[in-house]
Amino acid sequence: MITIKNLSKTYNERVILNINELIINNGEFFGLVGNNGAGKTTLLRILLDLIRVDKGDVHSDSYIVSESENWKIYTNSYLDEGFLIDFLSPEEFFYFIGQEYGYTKIDIDQKLVGFKDFFNNEILGQKKKFIRDFSKGNKQKIGIVSAILTEPKVLVFDEPFNSLDPTSQILLKRILVDYSKSTGATIIISSHDLNHVVEICGRIALIEKGIIIRDMKNDGKALDELENYFSTKETY
Repeated sequence: MITIKNLSKTYNERVILNINELIINNGEFFGLVGNNGAGKTTLLRILLDLIRVDKGDVHSDSYIVSESENWKIYTNSYLDEGFLIDFLSPEEFFYFIGQEYGYTKIDIDQKLVGFKDFFNNEILGQKKKFIRDFSKGNKQKIGIVSAILTEPKVLVFDEPFNSLDPTSQILLKRILVDYSKSTGATIIISSHDLNHVVEICGRIALIEKGIIIRDMKNDGKALDELENYFSTKETY
């Protein structure tokens, strides 16, 4: 369980986040939506202890993320290209990630077979092509798969569908849904694409100006409610 209480973050006297309470239960597929500058990425970075808060705490199970490293054992994420080691080939990067979690090269090779369709013969076996030389979409795929490979019980993604073509977006949704069902992992994603979020997330939070203004179960009416909100001029 991830618990946030009395959290606030400001930059240059501007309030970026102000969240009284947010609880993400174990096994939830949780979506975060909001306009640019709403605070989505800042919140995800705080969850991963990449940004320190001004006030409040984030708990992952029994650990305070800013005071312990133990939660990192069962957590993995991909937020942007800064998470990649771009002077490695994809294989070298995957092996490095796997080694950090105790997996052998054989283990990783076996796991990568499951991503064959997602990779579309464009990632592996590219004759020592470095990650920095790949397209943005393929870098996105490398980062996403590197996070899933270690089979974490908590997965965090920021805009995972960005730069992916329609076929890859569909495959990614299947990958995430299957992973959620097979492992019971907690998956947290932010996305601008309401349709993707509504299609795969069981619970959705709408954040605006650093405040979570709606927290809804995806009961079949979420898309209409979100579209109605974002089509209202006063929300901008």
